[in-house]
Amino acid sequence: MKAHEIMKHDVVKVKEASNVRSVIEKFIEKGISGMPIVNEKDEMVAYISDGDIMRFIGKQKDYVIDMIAFVNVVAGEQGDFNERTRRILDLNVLEIAKKRYIKVNWDDDIEDVAAILGRKQVKKLPVERDGVLIGIISRGDVIRDAFKALL
Repeated sequence: MKAHEIMKHDVVKVKEASNVRSVIEKFIEKGISGMPIVNEKDEMVAYISDGDIMRFIGKQKDYVIDMIAFVNVVAGEQGDFNERTRRILDLNVLEIAKKRYIKVNWDDDIEDVAAILGRKQVKKLPVERDGVLIGIISRGDVIRDAFKALL
């Protein structure tokens, strides 16, 4: 079995000119925790996850942020927040995202995809064909496919 046979084709992604606010809004709206960042040709240039955002927040040594309150700011609710917290929302995604990311090719064997997901301890992988993002494959996709015939 190949990656393209079980990947999700409807990829939630964001353009490289987007800000962190738009990323978090998509995380909330779609119930996801990461997404590819693409250029105008739909070529992947980076990947951003909730972990990247939390690591960035964690680097800010002189304030502590409550994630629930952070989400409330995205939703437009007022709170007692440091102005710099608000500025995070306006940062360009590329200031926080991983520019070095792991991906798989559309015709990679599922066994190889499973090995990468396990070894690299990532939740999902972008799937590319000829350098263009065409899908996303997750640990859940691989597990569901591997065990569906056995249950």
